[in-house]
Amino acid sequence: MAGQIVSFPGNGQPAEGYLATPASGSGPGVIVIQEWWGLVPWIKSIADRLAGEGYVALTPDLYHGKTTDEPDEAGKLMMGMKMEQAAKEMSGAYDYLKTHDNSTGKVACVGFCMGGGLSLYLATLKPIDACVSYYGVLAGATPDFSKLSGPVMGHYAEDDGWASPAVARALEKQIRDAGGHVEMYDYMGAKHAFMNPSPEVPKAGGQFNEEAAATSWARTLAFFKQHLW
Repeated sequence: MAGQIVSFPGNGQPAEGYLATPASGSGPGVIVIQEWWGLVPWIKSIADRLAGEGYVALTPDLYHGKTTDEPDEAGKLMMGMKMEQAAKEMSGAYDYLKTHDNSTGKVACVGFCMGGGLSLYLATLKPIDACVSYYGVLAGATPDFSKLSGPVMGHYAEDDGWASPAVARALEKQIRDAGGHVEMYDYMGAKHAFMNPSPEVPKAGGQFNEEAAATSWARTLAFFKQHLW
């Protein structure tokens, strides 16, 4: 089934997102959280890939229709995003998937860059069954990791000025100290945004890395299979 734009309650008014459903018709839910570029074709493709693996995937549109392929504009959109509103919209996405007719009731989340940090934050706001963060940093949010319900997996690049291995180690310590279960992986030789092959990525200092992308995605799918089925 092709993906579609859907509406769901969030922040006291309808929010929107891209929903991809599996050919089987039902499966566990996964919230896919965007990079700073917005709800662009690449992030929709992640939802489509997850649907191809049997998941009901929803990526909320946190920029409300705005997208860009320029780093300066992406930075402005990210800075202009109101964290309280984003939190309510991500929580609304969780509620939508939790009760969706096609969902089995279990819900995970995965995010990239800005969305990686938001994925961690969402997992402290809702009882997420499994959380994945790709090179995520916590900007404008202070999660209470003692409220994590499920395990966390993190993917970080060796050569990353945004989310360095040191950042990953600090996050890992915070989560463990709060009693959470976490697996963190470093990808040697990889740069920021190694999952994203889009042409705008190098303009922001990132670089697609086929090996890191394939390895991390296989780990993510195995993690979801373990905790959602």
